[in-house]
Amino acid sequence: MPARGLSMRKIKEVLRLKWAKDLSNRQIARICGIGRPTVAKYLRRAEAAGLTWPLPAEAYVYAAWKKARVHIDYHVAIDGRYYSVTHALIKKQLDVRITAQTIECFHRGRRVASHRRSHLKGCLGLLIDREVTARENRRLRRARLKHNAALEDIDYRHPRGLDRALIQFLASCRWVSEHLSILITGPTGVGKTWLACALAQKACREGHSALYLRLPRLLQDMAIAKGDGRYPKLLTTLAKTEVLILDDWGLAKLTAEQRRGLLEILEGRHGTRSTLATSHLTVDKWHGLIGDPTLACHPRPPGPQRLQDQSQGESMRKRRAKLTSTTQPE
Repeated sequence: MPARGLSMRKIKEVLRLKWAKDLSNRQIARICGIGRPTVAKYLRRAEAAGLTWPLPAEAYVYAAWKKARVHIDYHVAIDGRYYSVTHALIKKQLDVRITAQTIECFHRGRRVASHRRSHLKGCLGLLIDREVTARENRRLRRARLKHNAALEDIDYRHPRGLDRALIQFLASCRWVSEHLSILITGPTGVGKTWLACALAQKACREGHSALYLRLPRLLQDMAIAKGDGRYPKLLTTLAKTEVLILDDWGLAKLTAEQRRGLLEILEGRHGTRSTLATSHLTVDKWHGLIGDPTLACHPRPPGPQRLQDQSQGESMRKRRAKLTSTTQPE
């Protein structure tokens, strides 16, 4: 009978004792209750794989790639199941990334569709997949996101101060279930709006409703809604939305009417919904922006309840401009 390998927990403990505690193989073998040859074997494998301590925060996900052609009904067939893409790709060949949970379709290096992997075959599976896809697309249309962004497309190579572990936590959408709010601050061009749209897109894919609004435009709509009688309906709509994005917070000082209206919105969402705000201003400058010490120090301020990300670094817009200028023909 072949010998059984070590569990992942045991392997991790071996690596920790060796690299974090700097123990000898003999000491590790005694602590873990295994032989020294076994310790040496797994240490060699770890070094050959290029692992370092601490181990990567992201869990390894096995993925297989295959090519598939889009059918006339704008679906691709993967293992007897069907997944939709945009109709513009009919008869095009796609690269498909297949994991245990997801199916991702790429065309010329750009991701064009992402679906949960289905395990139902035949017509019933196709009907269910289409209904799930239709509902997901409907949520995305209603969200009116400014960017077609996804968390999987984040470029961590650009030095913006993004915390990969924090992004992984946000990708789980627990912050939506726990009704937490997020504030993304940083200079112009680092990708605050893009990141906010990526978080909202992930929430939509997980079954939550979202809505993107620029704060200056929202303040104008609130003033108009008060005049034509839509104000109560507007407040109800915003209160029901599970993830509300308030982009471009802090472009101008708030008036008394705007302060009261914004307080009504955030008061109705506190503890029951999640709000995501982006701003080029740090929180210590918000008192002057709000203009009223009483509302600025309100127990439920228009800011983050627990999570905050401070983006920094060079503007991504400048980086894209450099890439464009270097690729233009002479």
